Parts: sequence; structure tokens; C-alpha cells
Amino acid sequence: MKEVPKEPKKLREGYTTGACATAATRAALLTLISGEVQDESTIYLPVGRFATFHLEECEYRTSSAVASIIKDAGDDPDATHGALIISEVSWCNGADIIIDGGVGVGRVTKPGLPVPVGEAAINPVPRKMLKETAEQLLAEYNIQKGVKIVISVPEGEEMAKKTLNARLGILGGISILGTRGIVVPFSTAAYKASIVQAISVAKASNCEHVVITTGGRSEKYGMKQFPELPEEAFIEMGDFVGFTLKQCKKQGMKKVSLVGMMGKFSKVAQGVMMVHSKSAPIDFNFLAKAASESGASAELVEEIKGANTASQVGDLMTQSGHHQFFEKLCEYCCLSALKEVGDGIDVDTSLYTLKGDFLGQAVQHGN
Repeated sequence: MKEVPKEPKKLREGYTTGACATAATRAALLTLISGEVQDESTIYLPVGRFATFHLEECEYRTSSAVASIIKDAGDDPDATHGALIISEVSWCNGADIIIDGGVGVGRVTKPGLPVPVGEAAINPVPRKMLKETAEQLLAEYNIQKGVKIVISVPEGEEMAKKTLNARLGILGGISILGTRGIVVPFSTAAYKASIVQAISVAKASNCEHVVITTGGRSEKYGMKQFPELPEEAFIEMGDFVGFTLKQCKKQGMKKVSLVGMMGKFSKVAQGVMMVHSKSAPIDFNFLAKAASESGASAELVEEIKGANTASQVGDLMTQSGHHQFFEKLCEYCCLSALKEVGDGIDVDTSLYTLKGDFLGQAVQHGN
């Protein structure tokens, strides 16, 4: 009798630094408004559900209030797990909501990141969460004052040493991150098992063409690009590009479409098949070579060699009108994919910006 495999243990989700900072901010502002110290804070997460956080500390002062939360990353091996996230909220002149970083929150020193140079490394979604939380409370209590929100992480500078922040030009601490509010555990075995299962479901649905993406955002762009394909044909591969490609071939897929963005697909183009941020750095000399092959000037090629991020390279090439660069990069992705699986399938690659603007595409037919 065939042994039934055991269900893998469900991993516990955690919360992002952005969610923790928002919950701490709500508690601090509520304390400042009401004069009543809070012991917990409930916020609505971008993923579409409420979450309640226990406060480590909450203190009312004369013109400000401070609240703190210990970040719980769940079962994810996160560098910021256990970090104390502190929000200090104070009144300020005017009606503006000012958001800044304090001790242990990095500051951006290089271009190419979603936050301008000179500002605290608090990413756009957490900034939006902080601003909307403050606006909601001020409106609820009919307060016309402005507030200043300062997020600090006392051990942030030390924690940042375990991240790529310094290489990206984020100095002095960690970044406040998170687009969904939750941290989905990064488990190699569990994630690979889910990929195999997803391909099996596609095969069972008579799919011979699948679209593999690095995440939910690129999947959305893929669905728009291939509206004729059923939902089962779309597979989130995460960082496991090589593994997913091999599984697609193993399970008899005839065509695989890769859909993604500059950061991770720059790695695929150079032959890196495990694209986690810590797996391999982006080779800017490789991107400069591709730019040169696309007709970029010697001056632009040198600028690319000194770039900070892959998306910055993408911006430089878009601004200079070298759109064939993206087709060249897609071509390299296809060749890397075919080299990984040893031919036998057709591969195409499509590249998008973070906002969903189409950059380029290439197709390679396997023998």
C-alpha cells in the first residue's frame, strides 16, 4: 500500500516592521490625544485583515507619547525578528503629518531606491500606513493639529549588518518595510512542495503553457498579459527559478513564460537560478555589457557599472531611450532558463516595472 505523505507543519506568519511601526504609532497618538496609556493596538493590514499587537511599553509625556512593540516574524528567519520598534508622536505646527526615522532606522544615501536620498528608509507602503492611521485618528477626534512621527529601532544598526542595506546605501540602521503587513515564512521545503503541487494542478487542468512569477505583483501583470490562460497556469515560484523550471520540464510543460521585474530577473539573466536577496549580488558589469550590446554610449555604460540597484539601471536605460536593452535582458533570461533545463521546452520572458509598465520581451525555442 502506498504511503500517504504527511501534511507539512503549517508555518506561523509574522508581522512586518511597517505593521509594527503603524500599530505603535496608533497607540502613541491615541495616548497623546486621550492622555490614556494603551496596552494594545489594533490596525488594518494591507493584506486585508485586522491585527492586534501587544505593546511592550506606552508612555504619556507633556507634548508627546511613546509606544513600542517587539517585532514577531513568526517562523521566518528574519534579521529583524525580536526588534523593538518604537514610535514617538508629538504635536507640530501646521496640519502636516511628518514621518521620520530615529535611532536604528537607516537613511538613504544613494539613488535607485523607492525612498529619496536623504530620507529615512521607511518604504512607501509603511509611510502610507503611518499617514493614514494618523489622519484617521485626528479626524475621529476632530483635531486640526499636525503631528510628527519618529520611528526608532534601538538595535537597528546592529541588525542592519545582516542585511544588504549598507551595499544599497542605506546607512545607520534597518529599513521599515512591508507591502502586505504580514511576513510569510520562508521555508525551502514547504515552498518547493507548493511549487510542485501548483505545477501538478496545472497539468491536471490540461495546461501545457504555464506562467511562472516571483510574486503576487508580477503574477498580476502576467495574468493581464496572458488573459487566455486559466488561473491554474499561473505559478508563484518565489526565488526558486531553477527548481521551478526543472519541475515544469519534468511534468511535461511545453511552454514556460517568465514574468518579473528588473531586480530578480537581472540575476536570472546572468545565470543565477536562486534569486533570494542574499543568494547572489547583481552583477552591474553584466548589465553594463548588455547595455553596450544594446547600443548604449560608453558614458552610459560606465554609469551603469556604478549603479546602486537594477531598477536604477532600468530607469537610466528608459530615460535614454534604449528600450532594446530590456529585450536583450529578456533574451539572456531565456538562454539561462534553457541552459538550466537542457532545452526541450519553449521559454519566453517578459519584464515589467514595479508599477506594471511593460519593458520588453524575448522568446527562445528549445530543441
